[in-house]
Amino acid sequence: MTPQRTSTNPTADARARVTTAPVVTAALRLADTQRLLADYTTADAAEAAFQAQMVRLAGVTGDPFSRAWIAPGHFTASAFVLSPDESQLLLIRHRKLQRWLQPGGHFEADDPSVDAATRREVAEETGITALQPLDTGLFDVDVHLIPAHGGDLAHAHFDLRMAYRAERWTLAETDEVDDVQWVPLQRVQALETDASVLRAVARLILRSHNSPPDSALAR
Repeated sequence: MTPQRTSTNPTADARARVTTAPVVTAALRLADTQRLLADYTTADAAEAAFQAQMVRLAGVTGDPFSRAWIAPGHFTASAFVLSPDESQLLLIRHRKLQRWLQPGGHFEADDPSVDAATRREVAEETGITALQPLDTGLFDVDVHLIPAHGGDLAHAHFDLRMAYRAERWTLAETDEVDDVQWVPLQRVQALETDASVLRAVARLILRSHNSPPDSALAR
């Protein structure tokens, strides 16, 4: 019987674990993104074009989840979060753009999936951590241009969007955004927002008509 080998260099082993972990996480994140994009059913030609661009980006050699990946841009993750009774939408006042948008942002190196990234962003920007997914896959996809700012060149955000229902109403003030609020779905269009948010709101309103919320979760 061949004796089991043991390491004689603990430092090298530790270094290997530190080096390997991000590689494994990146592979999991890419596989998750490719699966979600393959399973997503687009609503119209515009979304189909966004999906096709994202599939191409996911096939590049390199790390399209890094904010340093400028040409043509990189993946981001965001979330449309409904209130417990599904009557209101969670929106943040974006500090740079000065518009009311859904919580979201860049991927971090230790995010193993789109779901993990969106949940982290929601927690960081609004304090909400208890979320129930509205679906098992993507809720929306969008590609939009980010103008040059400071030392950053103009580039595109390939935004992967999930949808959830919050289990609690309580919000927290954070340093990530200027403000955070629950906004009735019917009133979002009166805010300074963008077309992709209004598109998502229309989809959420349609969904609410087709599947009434669980009354036990209402306030």
